Amino acid sequence: MSYYIAPRFLDKLGVHITKNFLNLPGVRVPLILGIHGRKGEGKTFQCQLVFEKMGIEVTHISGGELESPDAGDPARLIRLRYRETAELIKVRGKMCVLMINDLDAGAGRFDEGTQYTVNTQMVNATLMNIADHPTDVQLPGSYDSTPLHRVPIIVTGNDFSTLYAPLIRDGRMEKFYWEPDRDDKVGIVGGIFESDGLSQREVVQLVDTFPHQSIDFYSALRSRIYDEQVRDFIYQVGFERVSSRVVNSAEKPPEFKQPDFSLSHLIAAGNLMVGEQQRVENSQLVDEYNRLNRGSKNYQPVSPTPVTPNSQPSGNGFQKQRGSNTHLSLETQEQIRQILAQGHRINFEHVDERRFRMGSWQSCGTTQINAEWDAISALESCLAEYEGEYVRLVGIDPKAKRRVVETIIQRPNGKN
Repeated sequence: MSYYIAPRFLDKLGVHITKNFLNLPGVRVPLILGIHGRKGEGKTFQCQLVFEKMGIEVTHISGGELESPDAGDPARLIRLRYRETAELIKVRGKMCVLMINDLDAGAGRFDEGTQYTVNTQMVNATLMNIADHPTDVQLPGSYDSTPLHRVPIIVTGNDFSTLYAPLIRDGRMEKFYWEPDRDDKVGIVGGIFESDGLSQREVVQLVDTFPHQSIDFYSALRSRIYDEQVRDFIYQVGFERVSSRVVNSAEKPPEFKQPDFSLSHLIAAGNLMVGEQQRVENSQLVDEYNRLNRGSKNYQPVSPTPVTPNSQPSGNGFQKQRGSNTHLSLETQEQIRQILAQGHRINFEHVDERRFRMGSWQSCGTTQINAEWDAISALESCLAEYEGEYVRLVGIDPKAKRRVVETIIQRPNGKN
């Protein structure tokens, strides 16, 4: 296949990598290039095409390697791979880069359910240190005064707002948001279906039929077209014999003829895939299951009660009446309604006074809530369980995967 490289992508990577290998007097060049954007838009694959075009050798680190049961291992791995890549530059005499895929998945914090571990802190601190001193990267327990060759670092991810803010500041990381436009999509999809006989007009029509789908949708669509032939092969051989026929068989591998890649067939298969996507988005069975779990724990929704002359504000989102019952203030209830009305989800977190100074909040045990009465019930339970601690309300944008609201509802001893 003749794959398409987006000109903007090639320009950004080419300039960043080359600039890091040049000696520009008086110019501070960021060591890290962060490529972020929606899932499935081909960030990693476009990088591979650029590396191949420029003859660049790559050392890879996966986001999954940035956590370990042994504290310090991921940070040491980053330093080790960086030094290995610097040695490759010297030995091979060519450009080499260190690439970390899905950095936000390994070192980011999306919500209260994501642990912020010692390894997460050390990974962020290590990358910051390397960006500040790219020629002086040492391994723990040893010191080598010989300067290293500067190694450009390319990182990919979906949401860099989940990373430690000082790491992504200008000067350490240059950011590049990758969102292919229509022309880029047409070029990339044309490369995917180039060997299948689709004309340029048909490629354009296919892209316009599914304008909101990411690049990996079209690659998965091409793979799905082969399902019919694979299904016929399985029925022909038999489910009982397909394993011995495909794996370690004395017969030659099965051959498949060119499937039907007509535009109408592709659109029909694409519509089926879109339907499956919508079923996943609309089912949200986890919310139903969690509501049932909350019901088994005697979480009962409480009707809001207006402020009366006998109620005394406590300064923590509650209104305490003469009796033992407590209810959320009208202001807190209205804030919950506003967050949910904007399509956001709600979580609650608590922290004691000592950890409050460190900003080490913990979840109240609730999952993402998107129903008003569930939110009120869960918040009242959280306030009652952690009566002597700080409790805050968190609003999360599920599409952008970021926090949009953080409001402290309860403070211990009425603190301001």
